[in-house]
Amino acid sequence: MNRILNEIKEIIKHNINEYLPDVKQSDLEENGTVYYMNGANGTEFDWYVNEHLPGFMVFYNDEQNLGAVKLSIYADGGAVIYIYGDKGKKVIKELQTSIKVEENELFNLAVILKNEADDKKIWNASIDKINTNAEINDEKIKEFQDAEKYSKPIKNRFKLLNKTAYLSKKLLEEGWKVGYMRRDEPVNENDSGWSFLAGNEDNEYYNDYKNIALVSLHEVYELDPGIWNYIDNPVGTELIRISSDKFEADKNDKEIFMEKRNA
Repeated sequence: MNRILNEIKEIIKHNINEYLPDVKQSDLEENGTVYYMNGANGTEFDWYVNEHLPGFMVFYNDEQNLGAVKLSIYADGGAVIYIYGDKGKKVIKELQTSIKVEENELFNLAVILKNEADDKKIWNASIDKINTNAEINDEKIKEFQDAEKYSKPIKNRFKLLNKTAYLSKKLLEEGWKVGYMRRDEPVNENDSGWSFLAGNEDNEYYNDYKNIALVSLHEVYELDPGIWNYIDNPVGTELIRISSDKFEADKNDKEIFMEKRNA
């Protein structure tokens, strides 16, 4: 087995013994087997967007089958570990550690895991069932690297979700979807620059600050996921909704497509 994965297994085992002393091997799924949790996003997505490999987990062996330990390892070898007590119902310890890695060693492991797990449709499986001793060639490395350019916009959008935006309360209180969105120059590093309106506000409504909420861009996205493909557009962008799932540049030649969210 790959050296890094062996170290991950040992780190997880040590922390179970240290922080879950009353938990026996038989209390854990497959006696404490470590699972590679690539099923949600896949290796490439987590590597380029979240900047770490998909998590490595050990689960409790009961009906609820919740996690006992989760470890995430980053490109520089840094790792974050979560220990879950009460059969996985609460985090009892969060730790940071590191694994010494040579240049490109963890990247090469990511390429192997993509080829030997993702590409073979091996999802959320025991790391013992993945052939991590497989060799990789330049073609496989380039294929993995090519995914970065497709992941970059997604990564940028995820970063933006933590920034603030202005939102018409017609979306919050009346249930409208976003009909109009405009990106101005951000006023500070926490500001996305975005303003979102339903599209049926008049000047009197819009100019009353009581009708405008300052929220995170993530909150707007949760209300209306249709904005996702557009939130990394540059300052100066003005878009109107033209259908349930599409926006286009506002040229003042079309009516805004008005639609309410499903109840």
